[in-house]
Amino acid sequence: MKIKRLRDHLRGRDGETLAVFGAARLVSHLDGKIQLLGGSRDDRRAAREWGSMFLHEAEVACGA
Repeated sequence: MKIKRLRDHLRGRDGETLAVFGAARLVSHLDGKIQLLGGSRDDRRAAREWGSMFLHEAEVACGA
């Protein structure tokens, strides 16, 4: 039961969550775009560092 709720949470209506950094979520949309949503300045900085190591070919759009 917990796994199903977690899966539903990770596949919210925003798209599929790839990773979480504090309160920031890295979300992949069906159109191929990847967007960073929410979080503090430090959360977003951690996400950008992670992306530079593991998503170097991706262009990440930062959203509110």
